[in-house]
Amino acid sequence: MNLPTKLLATLVALAVFNGDALADGPYRNPDNKNALKDAGEGTYPVPYKKPVEAEITAALHRIRGYMEAQTPSNVVSKSTRAPITDFKVPVKDAVMAEGDADFGLQVYEMGVVHAGMLKAAEVTGDKRFTAMTARHFQFFADKLPYFRAQEQQFKLERANAFSRFIDPRSLDDAGSMCAAMMRARVAKIGPDLSKQIQVCGNWVAKQQFRLKDGTLARERPQAVSLWADDMYMGVPALAELGRMTGDRAYYDDAVKNVLQMSGYMFNPQLNLYTHGWNANHPDAPQFYWGRANGWAVLSMSDLLDVLPKDHPGYPKVLEQLRKSLKGIAQLQSGTGLWHQMLDRNDSYLETSASAIFTYVYAHAINEGWISPTTYGSIALAGWAGLSTKINDKGQVEGTCVGTTFASDQVYYYNRPTSTAALHGYGPTLLAGAEIIKLVKNPAFNIEHRVRTYHFVPKGGQTNYREHH
Repeated sequence: MNLPTKLLATLVALAVFNGDALADGPYRNPDNKNALKDAGEGTYPVPYKKPVEAEITAALHRIRGYMEAQTPSNVVSKSTRAPITDFKVPVKDAVMAEGDADFGLQVYEMGVVHAGMLKAAEVTGDKRFTAMTARHFQFFADKLPYFRAQEQQFKLERANAFSRFIDPRSLDDAGSMCAAMMRARVAKIGPDLSKQIQVCGNWVAKQQFRLKDGTLARERPQAVSLWADDMYMGVPALAELGRMTGDRAYYDDAVKNVLQMSGYMFNPQLNLYTHGWNANHPDAPQFYWGRANGWAVLSMSDLLDVLPKDHPGYPKVLEQLRKSLKGIAQLQSGTGLWHQMLDRNDSYLETSASAIFTYVYAHAINEGWISPTTYGSIALAGWAGLSTKINDKGQVEGTCVGTTFASDQVYYYNRPTSTAALHGYGPTLLAGAEIIKLVKNPAFNIEHRVRTYHFVPKGGQTNYREHH
């Protein structure tokens, strides 16, 4: 991703004018045609420029290729890793095959990957992006009867490779993948998984533990806990159930959960979500973990995508999303990325949260929910930073691994990052695809003036809220 050493040295040498050194970084803005003579134009740590569609598409294809290679859809013996091809009689140690990265085909993070693949296909028109989704879902349809028979015979419970489908026990098991299956159904990608949608949808809507007021909750790590993450684990599935069935009760439940979870976990002074809330210690210190805030704004965005505009909760959810995006925007770093702990700039820069934020800013602008004039350059800067985290193999670097709701900063600060953390891949696909849509949006021009970017709505529009 870095410029060649000799070219970089030349740029650094040219970056001194009138005795003053400009900001040190490997990138210059190519949209400034006089950059080398412009004493007011520094260098940047990320490619600060208007995104180029071909470059974004190439990056998305690298991710797609990596994901394809790392998610085989076949069955093997757990002990020998030998392929199993006879599915007439269940074998006790039959499991799904794994790639080197050990990505699970049924985990919630993979549901986000499918959302990203569907979005990339929609924006680019390239059906290669949905080939993996079709392959995975066909594998589920074909092999679910086999693993169900295996469970009936051997009683493996959580050791069954299809346990999340056969016997969901949490929002993580059910919500995200359920939403992905319903979205694929709308897009006519893959087989009819309506029976499995009924299983996972029933868990989210009727079986998941809740507070007495109906808020989706957990019984871990404390006995009665709320996680901001669970807005995403539950709300999009409820919203998609509303779209699929036409039953407005699902929309009501989705809206209720957004607003009630926000009541418990949103800090209106900072416009940020604390990671979790413990019923036994409701006044505990608050920790503003990046990805939790990402899941929160992504869930609101996904809900608004399908929520009828005449629903009484629509303006309330939109207003909550706007508040959140205002708070998050103010904490973007000088690389375009956001920190692991949003309010702590000595914590590391984290990719998955940054990708989610970049997507939601771009999507909210494209949908007319927020002002392009205010937030457009924030979305572009987000992609500038994010683009440096996609390596040549298609791996997404700098993503925090799975993280529980904790009560101290030492834990959050020192969570490792890994290219095997699947949490970064779906959001990066979403972000890249939506940025392509943003730079092609006919509603405004993106003008490079005074060394930065200005989103200028067409038709002389100046006050966004008056028009939306």
